[in-house]
Amino acid sequence: MPQTLSIGKLAQAAGVRVTTVRFYERKGLLPPPPRRVSGYRMYGDADVQRLRFIQEAKELGFSLHEIAELLALRVGTGRTCRNIQQHAVHKIADVDAKIRQLNRFKRALQKLVVQCEAGGTQGACPILDALEHPKTVPAPPHRNPQRSV
Repeated sequence: MPQTLSIGKLAQAAGVRVTTVRFYERKGLLPPPPRRVSGYRMYGDADVQRLRFIQEAKELGFSLHEIAELLALRVGTGRTCRNIQQHAVHKIADVDAKIRQLNRFKRALQKLVVQCEAGGTQGACPILDALEHPKTVPAPPHRNPQRSV
């Protein structure tokens, strides 16, 4: 199909907002489209597919930086399934680490809820105390946005 979709039609076809399309263009995830003489952008099926790919990767937990790397592998020469598999293995490790961290959060919050229930409605609140003195609650996971997938 020739490049005939407007930005609104592209967004609708991909299930995103127009602002999302523009954002991905600014981030370099979606290449700048050709324009009509009037200045309107012209998109095609490849752009719809690329946006869907980005959205699916986001749903799987990939960061925009990681998605850019996957897109480069997707269109790059010399790519192998092994390269992409390595990215997926790294992402699995990241997900496992997040699950462990979330489980620590959950256990800490469960303890605080039990302490709160034991104290009734009188006196200090263990949950508020823990937030004021964070040493009793595990730190959030550290994210390194520059890390490869």
